Amino acid sequence: MIHNDVLRRLRYALSINDTAAISIFKLANYDMEFGYLHAIMKKEDEEGYLPCRDKLISLFLDGLIIKNRGAREGEAPKILKAKERLSNNEVMRKIRIAMSYKDDDMIHLLKLADFRISKSEFSAFFRKPDHRNYKPAGDQVLRNLLQGMVKKYRSEGSQKSAELKSTAKPKPKAKQKPASQNNEQKPSIKGDNKSVWGKLS
Repeated sequence: MIHNDVLRRLRYALSINDTAAISIFKLANYDMEFGYLHAIMKKEDEEGYLPCRDKLISLFLDGLIIKNRGAREGEAPKILKAKERLSNNEVMRKIRIAMSYKDDDMIHLLKLADFRISKSEFSAFFRKPDHRNYKPAGDQVLRNLLQGMVKKYRSEGSQKSAELKSTAKPKPKAKQKPASQNNEQKPSIKGDNKSVWGKLS
């Protein structure tokens, strides 16, 4: 699976804006620039697109692990070399650690994306490559896992927002000022950008 897609879907699922993404890279000792981040967030057919290298997606996932689980003493994130590749299995393993998922949690996420798999089939993805029961994870599995995360976390956010609106007390109506005091027009203020990616500083 193209790492740009993994990064984009994971950020969307967890509502990670630009500033938070930069800080996650920083936790893995990588200074990401906003311009470069935007380039690897683009799709292949978009102008300014740059491929997200294996090294970058690995560092982002390691940073997410540190953010959620804390750094291991005396253990720094591994930086992949130029020709080293990060398999779908490794991406799923890092997501699993970062989110403290168990097999049942991830199987449930796949089910949310209408992808069915048995526990024994799924556990094969996390075997060591030299194990006889090891199975490489295809793009379909990883894509549906990320889609399940989107359905879980984004729908939960929408539900909480709706609940807050329904329980919010109506604001008392402001008393109208006399016409003489209401002539001055206040400058209009544009609302904040609601984009999941956030705004640039």
